[in-house]
Amino acid sequence: MKNLVVIIGSLIVAIAFNLFLVPYEILSSGLSGIAILFGILTPINIGVINFLLNIPLLIWGYYKLGRTIIINTIVCVTSLSVFLYIIPIVPVTDNILLSSIFGGVFGGAGIGLILKYSGTSGGLDIVAIIISRASNVSVGMLLTGMNGLIVLISGAVFDWNLALYTMLSIYLTGKVIDTIHTNHIKLTMQIVTSNGDNIRKDLIQSIYRGITVMDGYGGYTEERKQILMMVVTRYETIQIKKIVRKHDKQAFINIYETIEVDGEFARN
Repeated sequence: MKNLVVIIGSLIVAIAFNLFLVPYEILSSGLSGIAILFGILTPINIGVINFLLNIPLLIWGYYKLGRTIIINTIVCVTSLSVFLYIIPIVPVTDNILLSSIFGGVFGGAGIGLILKYSGTSGGLDIVAIIISRASNVSVGMLLTGMNGLIVLISGAVFDWNLALYTMLSIYLTGKVIDTIHTNHIKLTMQIVTSNGDNIRKDLIQSIYRGITVMDGYGGYTEERKQILMMVVTRYETIQIKKIVRKHDKQAFINIYETIEVDGEFARN
């Protein structure tokens, strides 16, 4: 199911590129924007370029984000590259402003879906998620900031009118991503379990967060328990639940929204 959503998100992103942005030489965000640039300037297909550019970041992301996320990302990068290869570059509208707007919105919707279901679309998404995990800055805002370079490249290579359309498209992409993908919202997870040590060890290996462990006991059974407390992002809750259930199917997990985090959020 998760991979299916990632593939659907990749299809939406490819439609945004080949039907809205590429026909008017409007660049997208991240490495995909660089792929579009090389695809316009060279005879090499954009899908092939996108795949090749992502290989080194996929390797880096494997060590920083974990195996599960990167497997989903490989699915995304591969499916996006295939869709970019097979979908013809045909403009839906003859209005460049409408293409910029809808290209940005569709692109953000596709990337937002991919991020929401534990994947990335590759490229700068990997960099943005790693930085977002260690800060309180949203993924969409980070992508918007990093993509300022894409705007400058667009203006230098093409013209500054196209650069402004690129800026509009990238801004809308970031806004839609933040609407769908709420990773920057912090949550507190309290895990009450009788197998706390194994869960703690597994979480330390997989999740880039600190963990506070407390002793407790069941009010009814008087059975000794461990209480693990973590502040995480929505993005990480699915993976944490899987780890907890692997070691203790009867564990009690309490999740509530955190208004503010003051102190070291990420585990060093």
